[in-house]
Amino acid sequence: MESIPADILHDLRSSFEGDLFDALSHRLQYATDASAYREIPLLVCRPYHTKDIRELVHFAAKNSLSIIPRTAGTSLAGQVVGGGIVADVSRYMTHILEINAEERWIRVEPGVVLDEMNLELEKHGLFFGPETSTSNRCMIGGMLGNNACGAHSLLYGSTRDHTLEVKAILSDGSEVLFKALDKNEFEAKCKHKNLEGELYRSIRTLLSDPKHQDGIRKGFPDPEIKRRNTGYALDLLLDTEPFTENSRPFNFSSLIAGSEGTLAFITEIKLNLLPLPPREKALVCIHCNSLEEAFKGNLIALKYKPGAVELMDDRVLELTKGNISQQKNRFFLHGDPKALLIVEFARESKEEILLIAGKMETEMRGLGYGYHFPLVFGEEIRKVWALRKAGLGVLSNMPGDAKPVAVIEDTAVKPEDLPAYMEDFRKILEKHRLDCVYHAHIGTGELHLRPVLNLKDPKDVELFRIIGEETAMLVKKYRGSLSGEHGDGRLRGCFIPDVIGEENYALLKEVKKTWDPANIFNPGKIIDTPPMNTSLRYSPGQDGRMLKTVFDFSADKDILRSVEKCNGSGDCRKSELMGGTMCPSYMATRDEQNTTRARANILREFLTHSEKKNPFDHKEIYEVMDLCLSCKGCKSECPSNVDITKYKAEFLQHYYDANGIPLRTRAIAYIGQMNKLGAMLPWLYNAAMRKHFISGMMKKMLGFAPKRSIPLLYKTTLRSWASRNKARSLTPDTRRLYLFADEFTNYNDAEIGITAMKLLQALGYEVIIPKHKFSGRTFLSKGLVRKAAKLARHNVETLSDIVNVDTPLIGIEPSGILTFRDEYPELVGEEMKEKAIELAGNCHTIDEFLANEIREGNISRHLFTSVGKKIILHGHCYQKALSLVQHTVDMLQLPENYSVEEIKSGCCGMAGAFGYEKEHYELSMKVGEMVLFPAVRSASENVLIAAAGTSCRHQIKDGTGRKAYHPVEILFDALKK
Repeated sequence: MESIPADILHDLRSSFEGDLFDALSHRLQYATDASAYREIPLLVCRPYHTKDIRELVHFAAKNSLSIIPRTAGTSLAGQVVGGGIVADVSRYMTHILEINAEERWIRVEPGVVLDEMNLELEKHGLFFGPETSTSNRCMIGGMLGNNACGAHSLLYGSTRDHTLEVKAILSDGSEVLFKALDKNEFEAKCKHKNLEGELYRSIRTLLSDPKHQDGIRKGFPDPEIKRRNTGYALDLLLDTEPFTENSRPFNFSSLIAGSEGTLAFITEIKLNLLPLPPREKALVCIHCNSLEEAFKGNLIALKYKPGAVELMDDRVLELTKGNISQQKNRFFLHGDPKALLIVEFARESKEEILLIAGKMETEMRGLGYGYHFPLVFGEEIRKVWALRKAGLGVLSNMPGDAKPVAVIEDTAVKPEDLPAYMEDFRKILEKHRLDCVYHAHIGTGELHLRPVLNLKDPKDVELFRIIGEETAMLVKKYRGSLSGEHGDGRLRGCFIPDVIGEENYALLKEVKKTWDPANIFNPGKIIDTPPMNTSLRYSPGQDGRMLKTVFDFSADKDILRSVEKCNGSGDCRKSELMGGTMCPSYMATRDEQNTTRARANILREFLTHSEKKNPFDHKEIYEVMDLCLSCKGCKSECPSNVDITKYKAEFLQHYYDANGIPLRTRAIAYIGQMNKLGAMLPWLYNAAMRKHFISGMMKKMLGFAPKRSIPLLYKTTLRSWASRNKARSLTPDTRRLYLFADEFTNYNDAEIGITAMKLLQALGYEVIIPKHKFSGRTFLSKGLVRKAAKLARHNVETLSDIVNVDTPLIGIEPSGILTFRDEYPELVGEEMKEKAIELAGNCHTIDEFLANEIREGNISRHLFTSVGKKIILHGHCYQKALSLVQHTVDMLQLPENYSVEEIKSGCCGMAGAFGYEKEHYELSMKVGEMVLFPAVRSASENVLIAAAGTSCRHQIKDGTGRKAYHPVEILFDALKK
């Protein structure tokens, strides 16, 4: 059935307190995770508490349905893809229930985010050891389900190693608590006359059999491998007190860890905590000339007892060059290494680290391993790890349909076996003439190996299976683990019998049957897995149609392939506590529908499967795009460079082609033209807008929020003032600048434009406002892309002859001038593209220009006051995405006693006209309240608030009552009079 019939679903609605979604749009959002798989669920629900989960289990059992537990949806093996009921606990079951700092444990619900939990634990001098690359959005329930490890598993092991207790709902709806039991407690559990008792009796029978014991010890992965996650952890349960003398107490939590939601539904987890590691840390970033050099160098690094050894190959490093956020994290790289070994040391002193690092370098150089050994300390460490963590996401930037795919990316062997294992693996690649990407946890014998395959090609889909099968046999040869941390899911489940043997696999099936006889929990994962090359995200042989677009998407071939770069890694699910801009509407609502991922998923689904002549003409796409603030945070922060702002604009153009352009959309897009008319009599326009009756009627007619004030016009335009106030006393050496009079600065913020011209003139520059048209920003923000393209072509044609490296174009409003850099090259057409790119390279925000001039020594701080001032700065979203807020900081700190603190805010929430629109007003203010408003309110009256964006300044005024100044106003006031 495509969805659950309404009469059947009614039974659940009457008892379920959380959210139920059966609309196709919601179900499509949950049809994929971070894997290659796709299956549309029958229903999506968000349980509110344990009672909801119990009701869900009863409902599923009664109607022969299945439940797929889900947290952040970042699984790489298809664990949370299925045709049943997806139960998303990430919205409501997110509470830290108890922290016991003295005994070093924490009790949480499954939807608690790892990094957010560690922020809270840091107050107590504690943290949770295992750390995944998705730590800023992954959740404890998912970590337990997959038995996640992370970069520091050399020290801290896996999630299983730190799980003390688990509360869960069993397949009969009963609630259980699993914890450590001595022999007597274990036997007592076996006497219970219920499903819980049956679980204990069954495992006692199974693991007491000498034949089974021998088979498990011989067939399961080598116990010396730290990362082993193949099948259910019967080998670990065997090494507990009831079955092995002088062993650990028995704890079913070890079985739940890595069971991927196939045995029970986790509702609560108690975790062991550790004291914070030594604060003195360093990374040795070893540049290698070959992968083989890195494999062998890893063994040398391990001799010096590091906390982590990670690998990145040249393919991953190359792809980080094209990611705006990652470019700044490449600061330590020298040349183009074939492989990079990142070795972390944490010790009590810097001197101790320097000594160890020096000895390791000497030994490695003596053996010919590595040519450059930079040491990274302090805050720079975070940048290196951010580059490493971006590895998964940037792989989607590889041009074309062939991508590095997860298939054997989780195999683990003993580190000393790794060089030989990799040599055998290389032979498999050579046999099939395949390229491969290598990265991740080399220190523990696990590398994420991703062959480059085109899963739209039926031949490669079959090769996908063959590579999995041949690698499984190679893993068996080295007695390795098919899965080190990502889990078996539906990707590796079918190969488990090959690795551990049919008899051991039969034991796993027995466990599943005992725990879940009706197959309610996440069927088709680990046990009875379908063929791993079925239910893929793309239908083999299906070649999506080429769609004509206004934007040029040729860098990705077309818009569909550009959208397909979203691999589901979920970087867009981080909260405001983690910093950054992407994605403000998700941060404010914590709703999957408002993620970059969901928007890309829906757009991909309809562009791929729509039967309409205009595949953009779907209300479902409009609804999921509606709360996108077009902040461009995803363009820089998404490692796959998914640019929803661009996709939204393109989509809206085609949607309006089919459905017409709303009045409000026209009014916002053409605000520049309206202001131009109003500027003929600005006093009359302003008087009318100040009258509540007139402005109220306008807001009601256009659907603007009643609490918003309509922006007023300045008494003159910037152009008019400039024509009346031409600079005098110019010398032949005076540098000429062109100032872009954008549609906001020319009419509304002309006073700021005048101040900017006065500042530049006082600093010795000739400032000219050239002839040009509007930037097109308002048209782009409302989806009138064809009109924006006309403006872009005109401006490129007009300005290209006069703007160059010596006479750049400077902009005051970031969203206006950065349009030249971001959208223009993709709007003007092939014949003008090179000209647009050259022009874009000479277009700068005024902050960028002044900061660069300061660095070049062309502007002296002696021109400015020595009186101190404190400034807090909110950076514009487009600055963060396309430039650097640091330019503004550098500019404002030119006066010697000016101090600037950047507010760690993302989007302000206004986002152009978004915050003016009636239906978006509450969300807009909620976004502001996350970080920005509290920071402004807490600032004392003598602290200046700086914001380069006109929308940002309006939002700060509306949300806090404080006036925010453009940075040029602050710098101008600092000039010595």
